[in-house]
Amino acid sequence: MNKTDTPYVTLSQSSRLKKLFSQIKFAILHDKAGFAGFILLSLILLLSITAPIIFPLDTVSDPSRILKPPDALNILGTDHLGRDIWAQIANGGRELILMALITASLGLFIGLALGSFSAIIGGKFDSIMLFLADVWLSIPRFPLLVVFSGFFKLDSMTLAVVLAILSWAGIFRTIRAQVLSLKERDFIQAAFMQDLSRSHIVFKEITPNIMGFVAVNFTLLMRASIYSQVGLVFLGILPLDQNWGVMINQAWTQGVIYNTDSILYLLAPTIMICLLILSLVWVGKALEDVFDPSLRK
Repeated sequence: MNKTDTPYVTLSQSSRLKKLFSQIKFAILHDKAGFAGFILLSLILLLSITAPIIFPLDTVSDPSRILKPPDALNILGTDHLGRDIWAQIANGGRELILMALITASLGLFIGLALGSFSAIIGGKFDSIMLFLADVWLSIPRFPLLVVFSGFFKLDSMTLAVVLAILSWAGIFRTIRAQVLSLKERDFIQAAFMQDLSRSHIVFKEITPNIMGFVAVNFTLLMRASIYSQVGLVFLGILPLDQNWGVMINQAWTQGVIYNTDSILYLLAPTIMICLLILSLVWVGKALEDVFDPSLRK
């Protein structure tokens, strides 16, 4: 092969990526719920990114405006320190989404690598990994996080890593099942015959062919991460600077539920979390319908 020739693998990867992007585009544009979820998710991301510039957080409390109802100055009212609730809503999703992205990325990488290598290697290694995955799945994640927080100081990055480690088993089983079906395909057998490394087979040959399942599981991991974060923050276990979970915790501890004038202090962050989760559900469902033909109507 001369230097001007392009390897078959590169062409194959390029065509697979083009097919993947076309499938994602089809899922978003031809599914009403998927399109709505994509738009909603894009708006939440745009608001979270631009909020520090457009809607900066109040840094000084105003005792004269504590728990005020909505007015022209504060469209969602004020909190227990007299600060604007809308500014907190606009800025409250950034840390939550960033941690969810880190958790989903790490958890997916661990599950993808272990699941793929387990299916490719087989034998005792596969049996051991299956046993470990079954044990891991039997561990109640949220109670474990509560106990873990009692022994170690959890910050945002530590929590993201811990959540990723706790979530690998489910992804492992999903990826392993897909790799086992791909393992018998001609192009994978050809890769083995060429004596290519396992790493090359996993990341260059197999991974591009299961990117659909990877995308779907990525949204599932983000949802699980958000639920865990909000739950820990609401219980006061995870100290974070500013997010919607912190707002819910503060509103609840201040007894806002008994004050109808400031009920938006509790409802607004709850609604934003629901919208974020709903957008991920819609996008994930649209992707799943495209990549799993058995689910199509």
